[in-house]
Amino acid sequence: MDKANVAKSYKLGDRSTSDIIVRLRNEEGRPEVIYSHSFILKTKSKFFAEKLCQTNPISCIEVHCSDYDYDYHVELLRRLYLPEDSLLDSWDSVRSAVGILQVAATLYCEEITQSCIQYLEAVPWEDKEEEEILKAVSKLGPIAMPILARIQPVDLNATKNVFLSAIRFATSIGGPCPPFGDELKTSAQEQVEYMLGEDEDTPLVMADEEVKTEVRTGLLKICLSFETGLSSLLLESDDLISKTAENRVIQSLADLEWMCTILPKMDLMKDFVANWAEISGNILRVVEDKKLDSLMWGFKVKLIEVTAKVLEAVGYGNVILPSPCRVQLLKTWLPYIRKIKPLLDSMGDEDTGFPYKMDEELCQSVEGAIVSLILALPSNDQADILADWMKAEQVRYPDLSEAFELWCFRTKSSKRRLLEGLDSVGEDSATLSLDLSH
Repeated sequence: MDKANVAKSYKLGDRSTSDIIVRLRNEEGRPEVIYSHSFILKTKSKFFAEKLCQTNPISCIEVHCSDYDYDYHVELLRRLYLPEDSLLDSWDSVRSAVGILQVAATLYCEEITQSCIQYLEAVPWEDKEEEEILKAVSKLGPIAMPILARIQPVDLNATKNVFLSAIRFATSIGGPCPPFGDELKTSAQEQVEYMLGEDEDTPLVMADEEVKTEVRTGLLKICLSFETGLSSLLLESDDLISKTAENRVIQSLADLEWMCTILPKMDLMKDFVANWAEISGNILRVVEDKKLDSLMWGFKVKLIEVTAKVLEAVGYGNVILPSPCRVQLLKTWLPYIRKIKPLLDSMGDEDTGFPYKMDEELCQSVEGAIVSLILALPSNDQADILADWMKAEQVRYPDLSEAFELWCFRTKSSKRRLLEGLDSVGEDSATLSLDLSH
C-alpha cells in the first residue's frame, strides 16, 4: 500500500488505529488528549518528525498552547490528515487561516503554511485583519512575499500615476457614470484628499511638476465649466431656471470648493485665487441679475463659502497679491456680501424653515478675513473702503469697526511721526547754519 492510501486509512481521533497521543497543554482545563498517527505527524510536520525520531520510543507528544490558539492547534491537526489538493478548499475565513498559519509556522508544517499563504494572498481582508496578517507572516521569510506584495509601499512612479488618474477623475466634467451617478467622482475626490495626507511619499508627489500641471489643468477646466454654466442660466427661456442647469452649476461650485481643500496642501492656492479674481465680475453679473433675484439661495450661500476661502487665503497672507489686486477683490465682493447677508436673514425671519443661511462660523470667517485684508492695504485705500462702508445702509455686517479704529490710530500715529520728522529736520538745519556761521 502506497503512502497516499495509508494516509487515507487514518482518521484523527481514531483510538483503535492511533499509535501516538498529542497532548495540548493549556491553562483552561479543556480536553487535551488527541489520538493521532505518527506516520501522518512526521510526514506533515518537522516539529513532530524530530520528536518521533528520538532514540527512545514515545507514546505522547506535548504541545503547549494558550486558550486563544487551542482551537487553531486542533484545526491544524485535522488538516494534517487532508490530501494536499484538498487543503486550499478547506479555508473558510481570513481569521482562521491567520490563526492556523501561526501554529503551522511554529510546528513547521510546510504544506499547510504554503496553502495558508496562497489563500490569504488571494482573498480580500478587513483593515483590522491586516495587522494580524502582518504579525503572522513577519517571521516566515521569503515564502511570505506573495502576501507582503499586497501591502508593501509602491514605488514613487506608481504612486504618481495613481494620483494623476485620481485627479483626472476627480476633476472630470460631464454627465455621471451610470449606474453609479456622481458616487465615483466623489470617491475619487475623497481618495485624492486621503493620498495627500502625511506620509513619506506625499511631499515628493506634490512637488512633481507633472502632478502640479494636472491639478492646474483640472482647476481651469472646472472654472471654465462653472463660468459657462453660470452664464447659460441667463439664456434659459423660461422665468424659472431648469433644475438640470441649476444642478450643473451647483456641482461645479462644489468641485471648486473641493479644490480649495487640496490646493493649499500643494502650494497652489494662488492659482485658485487668481482664477477666482478673474471670473468674480462675471459671477456677480449673473448672480445679481434680476432673473435670479429670488432663486438659487443655496447656491448663493455656497458662493459666499467659496469666496470666504479666497478672502482668508489673501487676508491672512497665505497667498500674496499686489495691493491693487487685493483692493479689487474687496471692492468686488464686499458690496455683495453686505447685501446678501440681510436678505438671507430676513427670509429666515419670515420662514423659520428657510434652510439657507450664513451660519455663525461662516459669518465670523468672512468678517475676520475682510478686516485682515483691509488692515494690510495702503492707508488711502483703507480710507476709501471704510468711507464706503459707513455710507452704506448696512453697517452691522460685516462689522469693520475694528479696522476703522486701527485706521484712526495709525493715521494719528503716522501724522505725529511726520511732524516729529519735520521738527527734527528743522533742528538739524538750524544747527548746520550755526556751524557754517562760525
